[in-house]
Amino acid sequence: MENLSDTMEENSSQSLDTSTESEETASFKGDNDVRDKLVRQLHKCNGNTWSEFENIGNPGFNPEFNKPQSQPSKTVLHVCQSLKNLIQRDASESFSSSILPYEPSIPSDQWLLGGQLGSRNAILVFKSSALANPTTRSNQDKPGHKLHVTYKVLQAETKLLSKLLDCHGITEVPPNSSDFNLLWTGSHPKPGTLRTLAPHQRVNHFPRSYELTRKDRLYKNIERMQHLKGLKHFDFIPQTFVMPTEFKELCSTHHRVKGPWIVKPVASSRGRGIFIVESPNQVPLEEPVVVAKYISNPLLVAGHKCDLRLYVVVTSFDPLIIYIYEEGLVRFATVKYDSSHKQLWNPCMHLCNYSINKYHSDYVKSDDPSAENVGHKWTLSALLRHLKSEGKDTTLLMSQIEDMVIKAVLSSANSIICAWKMFVPHPNNCFELYGFDILIDSNLKPWLLEVNLSPSLNCDSPLDVRLKSAMLADLLTLVGVPAVDPILRPTSTVNLTKGNLGLKMKLSNCRRVHSADGLSNVSLSKKQSSTVSTRRISSASLQPTPEESRIVKNAQAQFDRRGGFVRIFPAVDSWTRYAQYLDPVTGIPISGIVSSSYNVTNAHNFNMYLYSHLFPDMPARVNRSNEKQQARAKFSSLDRKRESSFDNNTFPPRMNGRQDRYERALSRGHKQALVLCKITKESQSIELRKKIIDMLKCGKKITQCEARKTFSQYLVCVLKKIVSAPDQDDHVEIVLKFLQKASNYLRTPYSVKAPSTKLETKDRAAIVAKQLNDFLYLYNRETDMFVDKSEKPSQIPKDLYQEFLEHARECDLEEVLIYQTTHVVPNYNASPGFQGVLKCMPNVSKQYGIKPPYKQNKLAKVKIAGSS
Repeated sequence: MENLSDTMEENSSQSLDTSTESEETASFKGDNDVRDKLVRQLHKCNGNTWSEFENIGNPGFNPEFNKPQSQPSKTVLHVCQSLKNLIQRDASESFSSSILPYEPSIPSDQWLLGGQLGSRNAILVFKSSALANPTTRSNQDKPGHKLHVTYKVLQAETKLLSKLLDCHGITEVPPNSSDFNLLWTGSHPKPGTLRTLAPHQRVNHFPRSYELTRKDRLYKNIERMQHLKGLKHFDFIPQTFVMPTEFKELCSTHHRVKGPWIVKPVASSRGRGIFIVESPNQVPLEEPVVVAKYISNPLLVAGHKCDLRLYVVVTSFDPLIIYIYEEGLVRFATVKYDSSHKQLWNPCMHLCNYSINKYHSDYVKSDDPSAENVGHKWTLSALLRHLKSEGKDTTLLMSQIEDMVIKAVLSSANSIICAWKMFVPHPNNCFELYGFDILIDSNLKPWLLEVNLSPSLNCDSPLDVRLKSAMLADLLTLVGVPAVDPILRPTSTVNLTKGNLGLKMKLSNCRRVHSADGLSNVSLSKKQSSTVSTRRISSASLQPTPEESRIVKNAQAQFDRRGGFVRIFPAVDSWTRYAQYLDPVTGIPISGIVSSSYNVTNAHNFNMYLYSHLFPDMPARVNRSNEKQQARAKFSSLDRKRESSFDNNTFPPRMNGRQDRYERALSRGHKQALVLCKITKESQSIELRKKIIDMLKCGKKITQCEARKTFSQYLVCVLKKIVSAPDQDDHVEIVLKFLQKASNYLRTPYSVKAPSTKLETKDRAAIVAKQLNDFLYLYNRETDMFVDKSEKPSQIPKDLYQEFLEHARECDLEEVLIYQTTHVVPNYNASPGFQGVLKCMPNVSKQYGIKPPYKQNKLAKVKIAGSS
């Protein structure tokens, strides 16, 4: 991997002039009126009038009154020069009102936006800098602590999130509590949970988000749009088949287009259960999987295959608002790519998942948080700068990626909107953070691999900590967590009964034409009735409804606090490029399914309304087939003469300065480890072990949950041993045999795949280590389901045993496990090692909480990944 690191060495120190200019311009706080006037004037300039602004910044020029003046201030001159430089750089592009040449900056000591402490409209500000040297005093000074703001976590790994929230004075509440401001869950929230949300509460999932994140649903939704709007518009996903229903179609396609094919479980993550086959005969039919055409010409960097992990946020589905974070991760395969397909069974060559490659002995992990192009994990900006140095068109690449993200969301949005309107009582309750996995081929064409529901926030490297801490802080600020005390919230939102809630939601979804405004006098003639109806609609269009005003205000406020996020929809060219995928009346993304009742009840085109207010100078297509829609649009700001240059076929995708944000180096984020390594004294661990053994000898017991945690922690030690010494082939075989037996005792179906004997020892060790980690993931998830009842006198004190687990070494865990099994204290100098412990483990499943199911797991049979 040294060549891979050296390739970017010359680019690592590059700094983008555009980012520097943006930071300089953003630092100006005075002369706001003059600056805004300059922005408006410079944005409207073109090649013919550029000469009029050549004198900007010269003594005697006053842009406010356009007449000579004495000497302007240095700040005005600096602002003029900065704006002028930016306009000169992007003279070929038209600026939009949403993309300013500077980014909004929040003062370092400001922790609230929208109002003072106690204000109804105030929201919390989150910063990754709060993670640096937090103290109890600093946390208590935050508005979150003063207002008793709380959060709740359900079935999610949130070490980084919890640490960030704790540093902002926000405390965690039990899972059964309803007094929370933020709910972060790793699974889909239940409809009952969504229905009872108060206006100040936020949850990190929309209902039915699996329409985008389940691999089978994602492909079916995109396939439907391919049939509806043409393959060329949605040609960004490999040809995919859902097993077992489409097995015949897979076989017929394989005869025309030979493999290889990649097999993925429909609802898995972290690379679990993924393997590559050469023919359909190797595809399992007893479980739901998707089989996709393997992209055999990937982009290679120093001979290694790579893919992208991008973070996409949807803050609203109606109107649709999509943000993408300016920085992402690039993950490299550990083994160099072989295009001959002779090693299809080697996942460390063909799969770029970090959860797979991190166990390979050749995996290079950088310890420097500032090194963005070192090792097997880079930042997105580092890759873009590398490709740009090779003469690649990175602007076109990112434009295609943005287009892919928007169309993927559009293809699944219809079903999500229906569930959102049905179950969520308030428009700002939900937001969604998606993890888009994208592969780039040798032609620089991006392909969508999958979309992750809850992208991993684990921080295994300093680069992870830096990027994800900045992204997470910007995410929480973007979605706007209200600065409200959850206990003292308005009583009107608490005492809302289920009946009133259902009635309120039904009324909110009704069309306005069903109200008194839509009723006409039955004695009027048809012509008079049509005239009255048209007059009412036209007058209503002049005055925005409270809902329309809220939508525009909320979208503008989100954009002002976007931080490192880039809004890609709506953008200046959104209506021209994507109006054909929206319903002309409701503005909701079309899906080809007529079962949606919301399409009938909604009479507001919120997408068009928001676009017309964010980009008033841009024309938009208006459907004239509907009389009422025509009358409403007649009096709106959208009724303008459409220029031929904005035709859908000739209108080029415009990045509007976004490319500079994608390519600039990462400048924010926490640069230290989240948890400092604890230094455990050997004498302390020995003393704790003796206490536990003595209590076990006296008849004390450990609970089933404690036994499972002990066994799990011991397996982690075994996993580290395999990774650190991959040349020990006998250790790998012992662990593989253990997995084959222990997988039968899991409640969740788990398939063990023996690595091919053609692989090198270190490659086999990495594959087995990955499967052991998958086993630990499922085993720990089942352990969380165990609930220890009140402590009994016959049990070892919980606090003491927890302290033992925190300081226990491998030998300490081994001794406790063996004594618990045999009731004999092993000889410390002649310990059987993990081989002996693992061999006897399946035979004593009851003691260790590995209870076999009523029926043996049929999926827990050994599968050979490739020929041996």
